[in-house]
Amino acid sequence: MSAPQSLLKAAVNRLAARLGSGLAEAAAGLAMLAQDAPARVQQELNLFWEEVAMEAERIENDGSAPTSPARPGPTDDPQERIDALRVKVAELARRLDRGPAVADGPSRPPGPA
Repeated sequence: MSAPQSLLKAAVNRLAARLGSGLAEAAAGLAMLAQDAPARVQQELNLFWEEVAMEAERIENDGSAPTSPARPGPTDDPQERIDALRVKVAELARRLDRGPAVADGPSRPPGPA
């Protein structure tokens, strides 16, 4: 066999070996994914149902909160409406402050550390 033919045959052999090992690695990876899939699906379903339960609780809490009337009645005092709005704003601000504090730790006042 001449040198160019030997080089060509060697190149084909090496390509076949690399492609074969690449396919074997891909098949092994797919097998691992297939083994892990049921546990992963179960984990995702559990997380989903936890989120559903938390959302239902949030909706119930928001729905049961006392609300002031949307339109003022003929005897409503404007100052009472302003005070009620201030209370709502303060509660919303507390809820916003509480949200990041749970995820990121205690909040710090702005400014140099």
